[in-house]
Amino acid sequence: MLERILQLMATGQAQSLDDLARELDISIDLVSQMLADLERLGYLASVGAQCGSGCEHCPVSSGCAGSSSPIKRWSLTEKGHRVADQ
Repeated sequence: MLERILQLMATGQAQSLDDLARELDISIDLVSQMLADLERLGYLASVGAQCGSGCEHCPVSSGCAGSSSPIKRWSLTEKGHRVADQ
């Protein structure tokens, strides 16, 4: 299921925790735990929690543009892309 998360993120099909939970038919809490594990293992990098200027270079700028509250987003690392592209 972790590989499926990476695949969904690589194709842009998952834009939120709700999207992932719905696609995988699991709870949002479980998705959050899995994302944390993927980040800890180096497959994902957390972005967005420290959003400021420079969105034009952010890999997830289209998913959070205009957001007024801090949100946590992840992007695939090179390691994550290797798994997702298999």
